[in-house]
Amino acid sequence: MFTTTGSRGLYKAPLSKGLLLVLNCLTVMLTLLPQYQELFVYTLQVTQHQVWRLLFGRLICLDVKDAFCSSLLIYNFRIFERRFGTRKFASFLFGTWVLSALMDFLLAQAFQFLFDYEVEELPAGLIAPVFSLFVPFYRLIPSMPVTQVLGHIHITNKSLVYIVGLQLLTSGPFMWLVALSGLISGGLYHSNFLWMQKLLFVPAWVSFIGRYILEPLFSTSQPSSETPVGMGATLDIQRQQRMDILDQQLMLAQYNESTRNTRPQPQPQPGFLQWTRLFPSLRQRGPNRPPMQPRPQAEAPPSTQSPLLDNSPVAEEQVALLVEMGFTRTDALEALRASNNDINMATNFLLQH
Repeated sequence: MFTTTGSRGLYKAPLSKGLLLVLNCLTVMLTLLPQYQELFVYTLQVTQHQVWRLLFGRLICLDVKDAFCSSLLIYNFRIFERRFGTRKFASFLFGTWVLSALMDFLLAQAFQFLFDYEVEELPAGLIAPVFSLFVPFYRLIPSMPVTQVLGHIHITNKSLVYIVGLQLLTSGPFMWLVALSGLISGGLYHSNFLWMQKLLFVPAWVSFIGRYILEPLFSTSQPSSETPVGMGATLDIQRQQRMDILDQQLMLAQYNESTRNTRPQPQPQPGFLQWTRLFPSLRQRGPNRPPMQPRPQAEAPPSTQSPLLDNSPVAEEQVALLVEMGFTRTDALEALRASNNDINMATNFLLQH
């Protein structure tokens, strides 16, 4: 369904898997036992003896539809746990959870001041931190076109995620307030406003306990590379998955060729347009490829640099963009060279590996 995060399931995402299992199980239990739902209502009118409502009311969804939509978003946003690590991903959720609690109160007071209406209850669940993840999703994940509707509406790999977020946004009367609180909190924490990333984070000892106690319970084995395409998928989805697999194989083949082949390319004939430099992926295709020039007798010693590296200089702007996404400079250079400086293919290659 979601093409931005690959098809490796919950591999290397134990926190996302734990949130999906634990929170959804609690939602189902409260649905079967409605007499206990009043204990988990997220209300802003908290007395001294009901402070625990701020904790449980902002974790467990009381509406099954909200739980389903938020679970889809958490499953899609697991890519950030793979890229940044479980501790940093947990720190982001914890920091935005704390900031959104303050933002909920401030936005409710502002709404009461402007419209003279007191907000007493808000949608329960881990809604605000989920909406806060849209900030790094918008800024760090590149948008790649998939298809078009009616010839004008472009469908990208991120469109379905935004549709699910819109569905969650319209599920309740004051869901917009929680969503706005989450977006503001995500923007503040992602930009490290007032060094919030150093103030609100998961301590190392908590990460140590989770790594050796909780992570084995929610860890997922590495999937096989020969996993077939799902039988329930539509033809368009199957075609898109096959295209992704072919793109990955093409990039891997180009990368292996650039790292193993140390022989210099034959000198092209002067006076002709160098089409092979514009289309390096089509060099050895088709029956009409140009014949190879004979090797001269007195040949210079072979260069230690790959011919693909000589013919395909990498733009520093693209390298800087991939480094800002969290990848190392070496991986960014290799991915750009392997993908012929295509930023979308390079990003997809780095996300899948």
